This record gives sequence, C-alpha cells and structure tokens, in this order.
Amino acid sequence: MTPPYGLKILVMAAALGSTVPAWGGDTSETGVRPLVAALHVHSSVSTGGLSLEQVVEQAEKLGLDAVLLSDNFLLQYEYGIWPLRGVFRRTVALPSVLEHGVGQYLAEIAAVQARHQGVLLIPGIEVAPHYYWTGSLPERNLTMHDAQKNLLVFGLAQPEDYAALPVAGNPSSYRYGWTSALSLTPGLLFVPAAWLWRRHNYRTRLVGVVPYKLTDRYRTPALLLAGLALLLLLHASPLGQPVFSIYESGLGYRPYQALIDTAVQRGGTVVWSMPEARAFHVEAYGLLGQVTIKTNPYPDALLFTTGYTAFGGVYEETRTATRPGGIWDQVIGLYLNGHRAKPPYATGELAFHGPGHDTKALDRVLTVFWVRERTAAGLAEAMRAGRMYGVEQYRKEFGLRLESFRVECQGGSRGAGSGDTLDPQGARDLIVHVSVSATDRGAHPIKVTIIRSGEVVARLVGETPFDHRFVDERVLSNERIAYRVEIRGDGEILSNPIFVRPST
Repeated sequence: MTPPYGLKILVMAAALGSTVPAWGGDTSETGVRPLVAALHVHSSVSTGGLSLEQVVEQAEKLGLDAVLLSDNFLLQYEYGIWPLRGVFRRTVALPSVLEHGVGQYLAEIAAVQARHQGVLLIPGIEVAPHYYWTGSLPERNLTMHDAQKNLLVFGLAQPEDYAALPVAGNPSSYRYGWTSALSLTPGLLFVPAAWLWRRHNYRTRLVGVVPYKLTDRYRTPALLLAGLALLLLLHASPLGQPVFSIYESGLGYRPYQALIDTAVQRGGTVVWSMPEARAFHVEAYGLLGQVTIKTNPYPDALLFTTGYTAFGGVYEETRTATRPGGIWDQVIGLYLNGHRAKPPYATGELAFHGPGHDTKALDRVLTVFWVRERTAAGLAEAMRAGRMYGVEQYRKEFGLRLESFRVECQGGSRGAGSGDTLDPQGARDLIVHVSVSATDRGAHPIKVTIIRSGEVVARLVGETPFDHRFVDERVLSNERIAYRVEIRGDGEILSNPIFVRPST
C-alpha cells in the first residue's frame, strides 16, 4: 500500500537521517497543496553532467517533488561565406535532444519515471529559435547574436510536436515550395554538360609516323559545367528553406513569437528563460580570425511577445523586470486593462547543469506550485493558472516558504489566491494576507513588500513564522488592480499576482 504523500516525506527523512524541509502549510481549505520543483534542469542528454537517473536520485535525496527538465533542443551553429554559403561553411554542433533523438529522449524519461515514481520528471527543452550574424571575417568583427536568447517549452507529448518547432538548424521545420524547386534548377546544367561530353569529333595527327587521336576540345567545358552544377546544388542543400534566415538581422521578436505560437498550438507551455542573463565571449578560429558571441539582456521580450505562460523571475542574476513598476508590472497592467488575453507569471529558474559546470545545488532555486493533484497534468494546470511562486535559498540549513498569500474582502468571507481573480462586488475592505515560515521552523528576520499594480503600498519587517493582514484603504470601488509580494531575508520569495477586477 502506498503511504500518503506527507507520510512518505517523513519516512524519507528518517531514512536519510536528516531533516527534510516543510514545504508549505495546510491548504485543505483551498483544495490545493504545495509541490516543490526544480525548474530548468539539464541532463547528460545535452549539456548536463548527470544522467536522467542521477538527476532524479539527487531530487529524491533533497525531498523534491518534481524536476522540470530543460535539455537543449538543438545546439548547432553555422556560418557560411557569401556568395556560396552552403558550400564554404563551418558548422559547430554540441549534444542536444535533436541529435540524441526526440523519441529516444521521451522514452528514456518515461523509463526513469517508472523506476522513480516519488519524483515527477517532466520533459522539457531549452531552445533558442534564432540567432544571426553581423560583421565579417576579413574585417575581424564577425559577431553571432542571440544564441542564448532562450525559451523553455514543456508539455509536448509527441516527437512530431518537437519536429514542428521553427528553430534555426531544425530541417523538419523548413518550408518546401516553389522556391525549393527553383533551387534544383542548377541541375539543368548537367544536360548541356552531357551533350558536350558525348560528342565524338576526333582529330587525327601524325606523331612521327604514328597516328594519334586528340579528344575534342568540348570535353573541358563539359567538365566545367558539371562541376558548376554540382557546386550550386551543394550550395542549395538542404532543399527546404528555414523560416527565418540566420543572416537576417532585422527580424526582432518574429522568430520567438512563431515558436511560442507553434508550441502552444501543440499543447505546450512556454516560459521565457532568464530574460536578464548576459552572455559574452570571444572564440578564436586560427587563420579565420575570431568570432564574438553575445546575447544582450532581453526583458522587453515580456512586452513584445504574447501567448507565453511565464518567465524566469527568480534566478541567480541581477534582475530589474520584477522591480515595482518594472516591465512585469507594465504587462500585468495591459492584462488588467483588457489589452492582453492572459497575464505573465513568474517562476523560479535554476539552470542546473550538475557537477563540473557550476556550484549550484538542485534545490538552490525552486518553484513551488499549488496543485490540485500531484501529477504532471496537475503541475501544468497550476503553472498555467499562476498558482506558484519562485524561491531562492541563500543557505543550506533552511529556506523560506510562502505559507499563504491571499486577498480577501467582506470580513474574510471571500478571497482569492495567486493567479486568481477576486470580484469585490463593491466591497472596500480589501485585506492582503501574507504568511511566511522557515523550513527549519526557526525565527529568522524577513522584509515583506506588498506591491499593488506596480506601486509599493506596504513594507513590513518581522521574523518567521510571520503572519500579517494588511488592510488596503486606498482602493477605489471600481478599480482594477493586482497584488503581489516580495520577501527577502536569508532567502528570497517572489509571488505571482492576485487580480481584483470588479464585475461592474
């Protein structure tokens, strides 16, 4: 008989001889319970140092409930020299899901999941839909842009779903049409080449007293035509055309929106990955000179794309998009005013590669989901509904947990949690309830910031266990607003918004 979930965690703690953190409070009243996940984890299938099995084993030791994999979908980069880019080009490829085989990848995940049912193992990929080149080798300023401008995609179930993703270097997504047929036209040069080659007009000369036949002079141009045809056909391969050219720099967010739309149409959930992380380095290529590879921060992606579910809001980099009044609050405002169909939510994002890559532990940055059922479908539903928060643990000994975050009215008889919408129905007594604990159940100082539609309305100081009800007396009866909280101490918590939208 399988023990209840909470009992299983206690049994695991006893077996490990250590204290497993308490992940959250009693949520029986709301019908949800916390599920703690490491989001954005690489395995040895791509750039990670641990196998899928080892990743899950580490998650089990740490008492995590789920791991959301983000193995690199495709790590293949190429540069061709004009005008024959298809012939004179260099390609660099690294391990990836596409190289490994999507079907094999999904099968291996399913096999590991069957052996380790205590931890949900969610398939996912990290993908940069597009990169582009500027500069040139002769001028020694060749630069590859946006190779690390990444999206995370979860929930694609079939290999054909991955094959459809419009990604630079993914031939399965290339377009075929009359332009593809035109790329075969150099093959017509083989016709005159064959005709010239088959001519049998020989001239006989005497070399001394011996007759000697000279091959007709047309065979040389025949060989030249055949060589030119072969060269042009090589240049044209593969026959399909990528949706977006890597030599076109003015595309903006079109390649990213195309990927979001394709993934969502096929049942996927899309997350913008670490929108303010930086990448810059220079690679030397001998006689070819050097290549600069850079990706600038892209928090404006939250404004200029739609249809994605979330973005990395808590991760180990400097962040400005989540500051009060920043880009995140601006996009939330667009949703409140009816200019967006859905709001953007924030997650914790780990970017774990395992030993040898960095010093990150698998539980350093977490996403805590409030789920209705402890399944992959339950987790996906919670993410799309915004029932989650991001948390970074500064210390190994303990972490902070958001026990409760609700907005209530009418004396607490009605309320809403993260991602939900509250209709106050004319009530003016809006109360923001925040409850925070530490996983070691100890007393630790914290600062709680309550943000209403981009404006800080309260800064509270206390220590865990913390429980406070803030009465917001400055709300108009017909005002559309969003509340969220930031908590800092020996750790960091970033909640998702609760929306207040009067029906009239």
